[in-house]
Amino acid sequence: MRNTWLICRREIRSYFVSPIAYLLLALFAILFGFFYYKLVSGFVRYGMAMQMRGEMIPMNVNEDLLRPLLSNAGVMGLFLLPLITMRLFAEEKRTGTIELLVTSPVRDYEIVLGKWVASVVLYSAMLFLPALNLIWLFKYGNPDWKPLALGYLGLMLQAGGLLAIGAFISSLTRNQIVAGGATFGVALLLYVAGWSEYDQGTASQVFSYLSLVNHYESFAKGVLSLKDGVFYASMIFLGLFLTTRSLESLRWKS
Repeated sequence: MRNTWLICRREIRSYFVSPIAYLLLALFAILFGFFYYKLVSGFVRYGMAMQMRGEMIPMNVNEDLLRPLLSNAGVMGLFLLPLITMRLFAEEKRTGTIELLVTSPVRDYEIVLGKWVASVVLYSAMLFLPALNLIWLFKYGNPDWKPLALGYLGLMLQAGGLLAIGAFISSLTRNQIVAGGATFGVALLLYVAGWSEYDQGTASQVFSYLSLVNHYESFAKGVLSLKDGVFYASMIFLGLFLTTRSLESLRWKS
């Protein structure tokens, strides 16, 4: 694990010596803040309108505010996660450092795991730093923290799977734009796969099962589903396994 940690530190440092990390953190914070403001202001206006009408319709902070906010954060990840993974191996290939990396006395899975963990750390910073805004909800509202925690867990598992797939795609090319575009295409395909859930036929049902949205629903509702957790874990394992095999092929060529 020492080599994995060293690779992870090296990768995190490379993110922050370039504008990539700062751009992603700022962009995600701005978008998250915008959705947070719109949802909170709409929630407050709706509550005041109900009071003026004398209607006592119960409002739920978790369902009416936090759940849509986290869903929007998941959609933002589709656009920003490819920017994290596109350089993981493509940049190493472009600069020629990949040959030094694969011929070093470091195992392939340690390289892959270290780079993947670094991408997860960067996404975690993107996801949790803007969440400081939620402190005001707990101060002035009464949200239930358990569905919020499970919602964040679902986002992390979902991102972990997409980051693993993005790492594999990045290992196949030396062009960062190609890697980023292909990763976004796969992520978008997995996102819209749920739209076929009402179609008949085995192929449509299989395609619907691969939907990221369908597997995130239980986490968004505050339910810890073993089936959905296994799906994301399998997605992470498959992406990392394929990346390791891709890197192994480079080692044989070197």
